[in-house]
Amino acid sequence: MHIIEIYKSVQGESTFAGLPCIFVRLAGCNLRCSWCDSEYTFSGGKKMSVGEIEKAVHALSPCKLVEITGGEPMLQEKGLLPFIEGLLSGGYTVLMETSGERPLANVPKAVHKIVDVKCPASGEGKSFHLPNLDALTQNDEIKFVIADRGDYEFARDFVRQHSLDTKVNAVLFSPAFRKDAAPARDAANCLLDPQRLVEWILADGLDVRLSLQIHKFIWEPLKKGV
Repeated sequence: MHIIEIYKSVQGESTFAGLPCIFVRLAGCNLRCSWCDSEYTFSGGKKMSVGEIEKAVHALSPCKLVEITGGEPMLQEKGLLPFIEGLLSGGYTVLMETSGERPLANVPKAVHKIVDVKCPASGEGKSFHLPNLDALTQNDEIKFVIADRGDYEFARDFVRQHSLDTKVNAVLFSPAFRKDAAPARDAANCLLDPQRLVEWILADGLDVRLSLQIHKFIWEPLKKGV
């Protein structure tokens, strides 16, 4: 597989936010979201065998929470699935961030999938593979990155249309961050004020969770490898 970086930090998003976590970031992505904060993953990376990646992960233990992210991990499905099976067999809790554009049916049910349904302002609003809804379990989470009111209404209607609150562990609404974020570690770097997003959620009575990328409040928003 082609790997951008392997490092240990705290989980910045999802219901696992704040927990120590080992991150395995894979290279390559077939989408080009307008607010993407990881364009450095689009190409390059170091070619590593599954055994080499496992060794790097074990070296960062005793942490037993691993997130596989990218880029888009499912573009490297052939090597990814055996790697995941090895982690699960080794007693690791495995999270995987994915755009939901690639089929997810082959991902082991024990994996906590964090599936990003792209909203219109991303420029990739029609990319979600709808049959993936049938691959979701109560281990999984659906995330919407929201840049404006139009994105919010898209996410709200998608949640209601597909009864997502009954299909997954959590539905996450996350304000998008600016690609040109200032060094200040505050909400001014969000494209959408989190306070306004919360007001909309409450007004519509949605059973969703506000998700802030806490690593962008702990470190400077553009810092990598954290």
